[in-house]
Formats: sequence, structure tokens, C-alpha cells
Amino acid sequence: MIDVVVVGPVGLRPERVDTAHPYGLAIPQAVTERLLTERAVELGAEIRRGAELVGLSQDEDGVTAEPADGTRLRSRYLVGCDGGRSPVRKLLGVGFAGDPARTETLLGEVEVTVSPTALAAVTAGIRETRVRFGAIPMGDGVYRVIVPAEGVSEDRATAPTLDEFKRRLREFAGTDFGAHSPRWLSRVGDANRQAERYRVGRVLLAGDAAHIHPPTAGQGLDLGVQDAFNLGWKLAAEVNGWAPEGLLDSYHTERHPEGARVLAGTRAQGVLLADDPGAKALRELFSKLLDFEEVNRYVTEMITAAGVRYDLGEGHELLGRRLRDVRLRQGRLYERMHGVRGLLLDRTGRLSVTGWADRVDHVVDGGEELGVPAVLLRPDGHVAWVGEDQDDLLGRMRRWFGAPAV
Repeated sequence: MIDVVVVGPVGLRPERVDTAHPYGLAIPQAVTERLLTERAVELGAEIRRGAELVGLSQDEDGVTAEPADGTRLRSRYLVGCDGGRSPVRKLLGVGFAGDPARTETLLGEVEVTVSPTALAAVTAGIRETRVRFGAIPMGDGVYRVIVPAEGVSEDRATAPTLDEFKRRLREFAGTDFGAHSPRWLSRVGDANRQAERYRVGRVLLAGDAAHIHPPTAGQGLDLGVQDAFNLGWKLAAEVNGWAPEGLLDSYHTERHPEGARVLAGTRAQGVLLADDPGAKALRELFSKLLDFEEVNRYVTEMITAAGVRYDLGEGHELLGRRLRDVRLRQGRLYERMHGVRGLLLDRTGRLSVTGWADRVDHVVDGGEELGVPAVLLRPDGHVAWVGEDQDDLLGRMRRWFGAPAV
């Protein structure tokens, strides 16, 4: 959850969003990637950097991947998490419909020679009319600078040079701020595209391979991680032999609408970020609408993904939502879910997970904050059942965790 989301000049605050953590963590993406990599290696993953995929085939038993080095890799399933230009998606022949890039933005982390005061003054003046410009201090004299590009490049895979970056700054801001010693430079377009299918047999798509959109409000990494979390436990169920029928297909059913929702949202934010008088008037109107509590909450939940609710059928308002980190009599909920298993949080003490104890933990606790007799949580934290009837619970256990152990 983030503390303040900026959509153009409009700020959103999540104090009333249904979360136990209404604050921001300004963690650079590179740090998040490093932590995830370290954890993957710790769990036994083998990571091969720079390995190009040139061939792909599948049969009833598994998938054969062909890297450019001539080797062959065989697996039961393959997940394409290989970016917006995904070779996996292209080899599958999956359509990637949407809107091509119409504008482009240069991003970079650079050191500057001007004073922080002078930089802030120039930036504030420009942002009165041009909201696609910014200079964010990163510490140690480094700034993340954002400036509109001249147009859309033919090859967006090629990063801009420092000379190009400085030239565009001078044209746009009247100064290049003495930018030097870049940590990284990149160009980002405003294309919106989504894969028509997230699953083809034993091959699945996730992250930017499944959807691309502008980085407005920083939703891309969040969306990709949610894909991975939704898919990961379902793949584990298939590999471990207890997945009920249709569980793996539910990955597309649940995540494709969420991808479409984020794409629609970033399209709308793109309109708000435009420089024309109509966009300015729309930003002013939007800002006034956000004074209404329900509107503010809805937009905040949409951008932060706190409002994600999968369609798991009719039932309690919690059904399909990710349960917040409620306080228990002994600790907190998320502390009990580190094992990535299902969890029955039971305030009644009368329910049972007999037959599923190898897949579902039973915690007789709940505390007062839970507010319902019991909830069944999937490994991704989303509520699969609410109630207190054991027979009703058994049906939901079979739906999400397969047949009971003999």
C-alpha cells in the first residue's frame, strides 16, 4: 500500500482503504528485484541471464524449451515472464491487441550540478502546465528525471544516450541541470496491450508478457507480482497432484480482468496527464470529485490494487477479496501465511480441516477484528469462504484444494 498516489497534480490518501498497512515504502524496483532473486536462489531456482529462447513445443506430458545455445530444457510447465516483447507469447501465437505508443517519455537517474533549490524551482514552474515532467531526489545528489521525448522512437529497446537526454532537457526546461554520471537511462511509451489468453496448454504468461501499459502511478510491478502469486500456488497444486479440475484455468479467469482493469485505468490517467486545456479542466474536475469520500476510496483502491476482488460467486462481501492483515489474539494473520498454504481462520472452534491438513492450516483464533465466524483463505490470501457451517465449508475445500486425503 502506498501513502500518497499522484495522478497528475491530484493526491489520493488510503486512510479509509481496507488495509492494515496504509503507508508508503519508497523501495526502488532494483532493490525489490534483488530481494526476489535472492529468495528464489535460496529456494533452489537456477537463474540464467541472457539466455535467448528460440524454440518452444509442448505435448501431453510437458514442455520443451530451446535456448539459442542449442541445449534443450524439459519441464512439466513453462511460464513466460519475459517482458513486453515476449518470445514465449510470440512462439505461442497469442494475440497482443491494444493501442500502440503515441507518446514517449525519457527516464533516468542522474547526478546534477545545480542546487536542489534551483532544480525544485524550475521543476515547480514547469509542472504548473506540463505534468509529464519531474525531478525526484533519490539521495546522494542523484535525481530521477522525467521528461517528454521528442516523439516515438522506432526502436524503443535502445536506451537514450546522455546527450539525447540532456538535449531534450534543454529544449523542454531551458537547462540540462548539469546532468552527468547516469545510473541508468530508459525510454517508456504509452502503449496499452494485453494477451488474449494467459494459458495455452502447459504454457502460461505473466507480467509484461501478458500486459503492457504506461508506468503511471507505478502499477506495473504490482500487477506482475499479483499474477505470479495467483499462478504460483495453482501451479504447485498441479505439480503436487492435488489440484481440483479447472484450478489452473482460473488463473486466466481471475487475472485477465484485472489486467484489463489496470490498462483501462492507465489510459484514463494518460488523458489526465495531457498538456492541453481540456486535460487541465478535467484534472480540476477530477480533483473536486475526489473530495467525495466514496470516490476517493474507489480510485485509491483501484490504483493500489487494494480493491481487487475475484468473482467467486455470490456470498459475503469479503468473498474474493484479499483479507487484510488482521490482528489475532496471538500475533497477526500474515505471520501465519508464510508457508503459502490454505488457512482456515476459525473463531468458533467447531470447524475442521480433516482430510486437507496437508494443504490447509487450521487456526482457532480470529480475534475481534475478523468480524465473522470463520474464513477460508487460499494461499494467495483471497477469501474463498465465509461462514460457520461445516458441510458448506467442505464444498469450498473441495473446490479450491481438491479431494481430501484418504
